[in-house]
Amino acid sequence: MPLSDAELVARALAERNDDAFGELVRRHQSPLRAWLRRLTGGDFAAADDLAQETFLTAYRQLSAFRHEGRFVAWLFSIAYNRFRTALRRQWDFVELDEELMANLAAPGEPNSASDLRQDLEVAMTRLTLEQRSALTLFYQQGLTHPEVALVMNCPPGTVKTHIMRGKERMLRYFHKVEKAYP
Repeated sequence: MPLSDAELVARALAERNDDAFGELVRRHQSPLRAWLRRLTGGDFAAADDLAQETFLTAYRQLSAFRHEGRFVAWLFSIAYNRFRTALRRQWDFVELDEELMANLAAPGEPNSASDLRQDLEVAMTRLTLEQRSALTLFYQQGLTHPEVALVMNCPPGTVKTHIMRGKERMLRYFHKVEKAYP
């Protein structure tokens, strides 16, 4: 039976076991990178750099993990802080301008899962950073409202508001797209 994240953290700390931390990285690197790619607007290189910085920080500060929540929430909070720091440094994130978004969302016959995925990606670009973060952490990563609040360093009520407003904004976007298809 595989060890839990908490057991791996304890083993990594008590035994200075790098293999235990390596297992934590293997478990969480794909979801973390996917989430960071969404935050960076699909910039794979920036997302991978941020993920690497996140795991290095987590390794160095593992003793600061208090077991008050799940390890994954603590890890995502480090990643979110790294991302916000990167934004303040004005990294060159690609932003979709209105013309490009219009071209991406041009009416046509949606006929595949990739079309739907593309529509979802365009709709996500319409959200604020906070809405996009809260929605993906809650629905895609399966974190609870309190865990998302921990990651985003805001009250759980604010997380619920970001999720609600993000869903409303996406529904409005898809309603517009639906009207464009006769």
